[in-house]
Amino acid sequence: MDLHQFRHSAFCEKVRLILRVKGLQVAIHEVVPGIGQIELFRLSGQRQVPVLVDGSRVIADSTAIALHLEESYPLPALLPADAGARARVLLLEDWADTALAAGARLALLQASANDPVLRGALLPEATPAPLRSLVGGLPAGLLAPLGQALGEVVGGEDARQLRRNLEQLTALVSRQPYLEGPGLTLADLAVVAQLSLLKFPASAGAPLAGRGVPGIADHPAFEPLFQWRDRLLQQIGVS
Repeated sequence: MDLHQFRHSAFCEKVRLILRVKGLQVAIHEVVPGIGQIELFRLSGQRQVPVLVDGSRVIADSTAIALHLEESYPLPALLPADAGARARVLLLEDWADTALAAGARLALLQASANDPVLRGALLPEATPAPLRSLVGGLPAGLLAPLGQALGEVVGGEDARQLRRNLEQLTALVSRQPYLEGPGLTLADLAVVAQLSLLKFPASAGAPLAGRGVPGIADHPAFEPLFQWRDRLLQQIGVS
């Protein structure tokens, strides 16, 4: 089994978590921006990650990969057998992959305009070192217009909606260990993956661990949410 990915893509993180939960061994291939995406297109018909190769099957898109893994490797199950519970898990997963992902991505992009470490983290791991150094070394003042432009988006209704979503998630996980039902599901993994864009977990390693979006990563109100995420990562065996 082979996974073609960008390390700090939340959607790739989601797939890695699923593979970890199911105890599946996989060879990780970091896609080189540009030429690597051309090769990925030849393999899968599209340039976006993640792409999973499982024997003769080539599957793109994190949800499609999740459903393939659930069907092909059903234990431990990440989708409930009950139709209603299964529907709620899939709705939560879709919300995490769309609304939560969009807010988290914009917030991180704005934060990265003033943080060279985060700028470097947004680049795929296989980015050539000269390009990584160039992007990380750009003066913050040069990127200030970008941060201001993004701030007009993130600082408005989108930012308020992201915060409301995080407040609701915090309230939910403060009352129950999992988002749906008595055990870990795909919904939990999808949300955990997106939260990693807002505050990098310990598994991101130095110097990223603990860094994130100011006003969210360091806000006391959201600390229970990130503690919940870290507990699930520890449960899965990610450290």
